[in-house]
Amino acid sequence: MQPRGQAVDPQAFSNLMGRLAPFEPEAHLAVAVSGGADSSALALLLNDWALARGFQVTALVVDHGLRAGSAAEARDTVKTLSNQGLGAQMLRVRGPKARANIQAAARAARYRLLTDWCARRGVLHLVLGHHRNDQAETLLLRLGRGSGLDGLAAMAPVVESRDVRLLRPLLEVPRQDLEATLRARGVTWIEDPSNRDRTHGRVRIRQLGDALAHEGLTAARLAATAAHLARARAALEFTVADLLARAASPDPAGHLWLNPESLGRAPQEVRLRALARALMMVGGADYAPRLTSLTRLEAKILGGLRRGATLGGCRILPRRRRLLLVREAAAARPVRVAPGQRLHWDGRFEIRLRRADSRTTGSNLTVGPLGSAGWASLSRTSDETCRDVVPAAAGPAIPALFDRRGLLEVALLGYRRGAKGSNLLQICRFSPQNALTSARFTVA
Repeated sequence: MQPRGQAVDPQAFSNLMGRLAPFEPEAHLAVAVSGGADSSALALLLNDWALARGFQVTALVVDHGLRAGSAAEARDTVKTLSNQGLGAQMLRVRGPKARANIQAAARAARYRLLTDWCARRGVLHLVLGHHRNDQAETLLLRLGRGSGLDGLAAMAPVVESRDVRLLRPLLEVPRQDLEATLRARGVTWIEDPSNRDRTHGRVRIRQLGDALAHEGLTAARLAATAAHLARARAALEFTVADLLARAASPDPAGHLWLNPESLGRAPQEVRLRALARALMMVGGADYAPRLTSLTRLEAKILGGLRRGATLGGCRILPRRRRLLLVREAAAARPVRVAPGQRLHWDGRFEIRLRRADSRTTGSNLTVGPLGSAGWASLSRTSDETCRDVVPAAAGPAIPALFDRRGLLEVALLGYRRGAKGSNLLQICRFSPQNALTSARFTVA
């Protein structure tokens, strides 16, 4: 039987938020609210904290449209929050619904909506209601999947993403205390029926809570274990960043040079992580290569790579005493674009097109890899040697703009077909979704 809990003290919440600093003057924070007790209590506590500092809070309520009545519940949540003095908005997930991995798909859609809302308005902080019980369940779920250290460190208090900081101030606060906080204020909350659906692994683990606690696996102890592992992960990431600072040289054209001798002197775990980071940066992949594939590549490098290798959408090539990592051009997909459009192409390059005018081509435009034929053609006809700017192995994968007649622009080589004028490629900048070193896993 779970205890009823105690309402979260405002000073205690202030201390939790203080660990997530800094915040800019007159900060605007968004808070994701589902209507459940956890996020509703967070929104109220956050609003009180923000008002005392001259900050602004907007509560964002997402309607996934996955079940009847969800829109009405979202509207009720917005009304409840508004009655408590919060600015609140409802966001709707559009488009077809996933038929498999429904919870994961819904979570991804929710984060896209929330982060896009923040990015459009310049809101730098998105606050999430994950609490101690969520942290414990995450550890157990990942343990069951055979996760390594990164997964078992569970959720971080702060995650720095491209557009917004994700903040989780409640990772040490039990669910019961958040429910008690709402009861103390006379505020009701919504119980999502999916929280009782045993088809979801998290629900099954939650229902084992009493039995696990009897064996000493309480939510508090599991969350503390995740915190211990988080400290180990943070220290390891620091060591990996130090190695990459010495061993890796990224290039604005999207390729990377690696010093195999520096890699070879590092401990294996550090070396493997450094290789994974390098491959993810150059290849633009969402995930690191499988460990078995990574260790095979490691063995080839330590043995003196002679013929090259491929992994993670990259080619790894020996060049004198260094390794050259380049994107596989065949793995980079062309994308239709329009004048004025902005996109992140191939997980690697920020692209922005100017709006069309009388001097520019404005139809049937595609951004894609230059390709071997395009590289060979420019290498023959360019006034300056392309290889002086980009290694030949990297050239076919650099971004190029095509129209109905073929190759139109290659910004990285300063090429534009035909008469000179305003280039359509206003911005073409290497901005990988996976930085070589990212913000370290945080431990508040």
